[in-house]
Amino acid sequence: MLLFTPIVLGLSALWADSKDADVEIREKIVYSKAGDRELLLDAFVPKREGDLPAVLVVHGGAWRSGNRQQLRTYAKELAMRGMVCFAIDYRLAPEHKFPAQIEDCREAVKWIRANATEYKVDTERLGAIGYSAGGHLVCLLATTGEKPNEKNGNMDTRIKAAAAGGAPTDFRSFPDNGKWAEYWMGGDLKSCPDLFRDASATAFVDKEDAPVFFFNGTVDKVVPMAWSQSCFDALKSSGVKTEMHTIEGAGHMEAARDTVALEKAFAFLEAELKIDSTSSR
Repeated sequence: MLLFTPIVLGLSALWADSKDADVEIREKIVYSKAGDRELLLDAFVPKREGDLPAVLVVHGGAWRSGNRQQLRTYAKELAMRGMVCFAIDYRLAPEHKFPAQIEDCREAVKWIRANATEYKVDTERLGAIGYSAGGHLVCLLATTGEKPNEKNGNMDTRIKAAAAGGAPTDFRSFPDNGKWAEYWMGGDLKSCPDLFRDASATAFVDKEDAPVFFFNGTVDKVVPMAWSQSCFDALKSSGVKTEMHTIEGAGHMEAARDTVALEKAFAFLEAELKIDSTSSR
């Protein structure tokens, strides 16, 4: 059985920092508290006027490693294109079992909406991007978001679009009965089937979901393409806009920094969040 491995992306060479002056970076901002722990985010705010779209940036690392700095270059590039980006930390396994990770992502969505004025955010144009475990979490955001209600503190947890790279989206069937995920789920498919279902974005797909862009390497042995294909197929069958970009010959790490795939992912978010790409560079 193939397991997820922690990933740390060194992407600084992909884009020059010549436009950094166009983006204000605010670091170590508390967006939520879990017990005694403060959960932090870094904000990347374009130096532009008016209300801007926003993107939540969610790191990977098998739900047990990584931090908000892992996809910093994703955040900086999107901010240069006119989107306010929020790169978050979230609670990690094995200390914190699922659903802690998606709960933290939802808290971040609510925090962004609650603090929209300070960060020049148009709350109607909120998207998300993530890779590996982060891709999984943004897919869950796209398929399980809810209108304001008593359960979510009367704060909208829906997003408008997502870009998910190397993203597992269905955990309801495994040859080893899901024993590989005990560190994250606290059990296997036999002992806690509801948790495996609740972690499966594919299980929640319906016609109201946000559009999702997927990108995967064709020889990814950490997250085989079939694990993303499941959600892609379900979204397509439900009439939700979705795209799948494959990177021929790329493994898990190579796909995370593939410039063609990332350009397509960023362009997808630009289009869905209604950014004029001809004037955003």
